[in-house]
Amino acid sequence: MIFSSTIFLLYFLPIFLLVYHLVPRNLKNYIILAASIFFYSWGAPKFIFVILGITLIDFYIVKVIHQSKDAKRRKILLILSIILNLGLLAYFKYANFFVENLNDVLGSIGFTQLAWTSVALPIGISFYTFQTLTYSVDVYRKVHEPLEKASDYLLYIMSFPQMIAGPIVRFNSIADQIINRKETIDEKLIGFYRFCIGLAKKVLIANVMAEQADLIFNGDLSNLSTANAWLGILAYTFQIYFDFSGYSDMAIGLGMMIGFKFPENFNSPYISQSISEFWRRWHITLGNFMRDYLYIPLGGNRVDSKYRLFFNLWIVFLLSGLWHGASWNYVIWGGFHGLFLILDRLFLLKFLQKTGRVFATLFTFFIVMIGWVIFRLENLSDLKVYLSKMFEFNSDFQFDHIPSFYGMLFFAILFSFAASFKRGAKLEVYIFEKDKYSLMSNFMFLIASFVLFFVSISAVVSSDFNPFIYFRF
Repeated sequence: MIFSSTIFLLYFLPIFLLVYHLVPRNLKNYIILAASIFFYSWGAPKFIFVILGITLIDFYIVKVIHQSKDAKRRKILLILSIILNLGLLAYFKYANFFVENLNDVLGSIGFTQLAWTSVALPIGISFYTFQTLTYSVDVYRKVHEPLEKASDYLLYIMSFPQMIAGPIVRFNSIADQIINRKETIDEKLIGFYRFCIGLAKKVLIANVMAEQADLIFNGDLSNLSTANAWLGILAYTFQIYFDFSGYSDMAIGLGMMIGFKFPENFNSPYISQSISEFWRRWHITLGNFMRDYLYIPLGGNRVDSKYRLFFNLWIVFLLSGLWHGASWNYVIWGGFHGLFLILDRLFLLKFLQKTGRVFATLFTFFIVMIGWVIFRLENLSDLKVYLSKMFEFNSDFQFDHIPSFYGMLFFAILFSFAASFKRGAKLEVYIFEKDKYSLMSNFMFLIASFVLFFVSISAVVSSDFNPFIYFRF
């Protein structure tokens, strides 16, 4: 079940919101938890008991960490918690990858390959792991006390608005909201507006971009023209942004409707004037997590040698790439971005600052697009072919496109780059950052939101094409 499905929009969400707002305050968390367990079970019924069991074990391990006065014991228990959670991620997400590559090596040197039954990937396992890690580490560092009730911890980990695809919510940022949160009508209304905007981004723009991208990427790449190669990656570039940012908007909106304030995950990333800026605007919660829980512990910027600094950056982005998927193209994609972050620090930032905003934005967008080719194609042979076709510059300028593509492409470009201009930036702040509107503004937003909601539902009902890229991460 995903947010843009008819089951969620027409059945699950209305029933959940109705029950949630009818029950007494002391039962609301239990309603969210029950709904979250049902939501996850719908998509991964085989794994729900594993997730519940590991989560409860981790809860009690962290509770002992908090109660213990012995520094050595606390550290051992923290390591145990980290191994438990990373072990779960490693087994379900990377075991197949490791065995496949090991068998390739064994086969190439004449040894017998390992017998192996492929492990199915539970949905949202990466986001689940990151949140359990923030709980363990934050309690160990005494940033925040642990939750008293196991049900509250399960709620934090499994809350359906953000478990499957983020944003990554750190424990210390939401712990107090779990125990005691204030719910206002203004936040509920703004949450509904935000949800509808995200739904429209996902269904009306991302799905159209996805259909166009699939048409080209899933075709015969050996006969691909340069024109169609660029059209395909342009479509995918906007697909992945509106797909993921739309889902994040829906998650943030759902959270607001039940009193939670989730962190922002995107901030117009395609207007960035460098790759360094891009990573301050793209998947913000992942970037912040990797910075605070990996980059800084490695030494961050406070290292004696610039080579150690570059090594830290590369390690972080190689692991960021691997986090996205158990395939070499994701590792290459992470290394690709890590390379440009290093180049930024060597000379590229100074160069781009001198060239002016327009060139710097277009150059960064070009680099990001090349990165998305790497991200999109798991087969390295296909990747090599596609990149070569992009720069072959043959004379075939006939574009293969679906009928609705160019209309949605116009809106994709408009909404992606609007914040480059003062009026667009002001409008973005007005829509996404205000916490209260006038009566007239609420009336206009309600009308617009209902229109977006029903148009989006119509689009979902009329088509069985509704992919979601980050569903498997």
